[in-house]
Amino acid sequence: MIQPSDHGPERWPENAERLIDARQIAQALDEQASRVDRWCQQHDRVTVMVLMNGGLYPAVELARRLRQPILMDHLHATRYRGETRGGELHWGRWPDRVDGAVVLVDDIFDEGHTMAAVRERLLKDGAEAVLTVALTVKQHDRGLPRDWIDDAALSVPDRYVFGCGMDWQGYWRQLDDIWAI
Repeated sequence: MIQPSDHGPERWPENAERLIDARQIAQALDEQASRVDRWCQQHDRVTVMVLMNGGLYPAVELARRLRQPILMDHLHATRYRGETRGGELHWGRWPDRVDGAVVLVDDIFDEGHTMAAVRERLLKDGAEAVLTVALTVKQHDRGLPRDWIDDAALSVPDRYVFGCGMDWQGYWRQLDDIWAI
C-alpha cells in the first residue's frame, strides 16, 4: 500500500489526514454492492456506466462485487477540469449505445449537478432506468439535496478529499484510503 512518506512533499499535500481506511471502504462497498445487486436483478440488461475520471475506481470495485453479468461502459462529463470548484459542464466522451438499465457510478456526490445532467441525458438517450451511485457523499447544503442520489457507500465531511477515485491536483486517485486536507 502506498504511504505518504513514500513521496516527496511536492507530490503529497501538506497536513493530509486519513479519514477512512481501506478496510472500512471495502466493507462499505460490500454493503453498497448488495443494495445495487438487488436493483440490478430487476432488470434484464444492466450497464455499469463509469463517470470518468473519478468514477473508475469505485465502479471497478463495485462491479467486482456484483453477482450477475453486467456490461461496462464509460462517459466523460466534468465541471472541474483540474480545478477545486465546479464551473460550466463540459461534455467529453459519450457511449455509442444507451439502453437497458444503467448504474451510473461516480467517486463523490458533491453538489450533484454533473450527475443530474448525465442521468437526464442517459434517460433521454434510451436508458430504461438509471440508478445513481457514488462511493461518497459530501455533507453540506450546497447543490442538490444529499438524498437526491440513489446510493452512496460513505459520507465525508465538507473538506477536500482524495483517494479511491478522488484526486488531489490530478494525483492519488489510486489510493485505497480516503484522505482529507
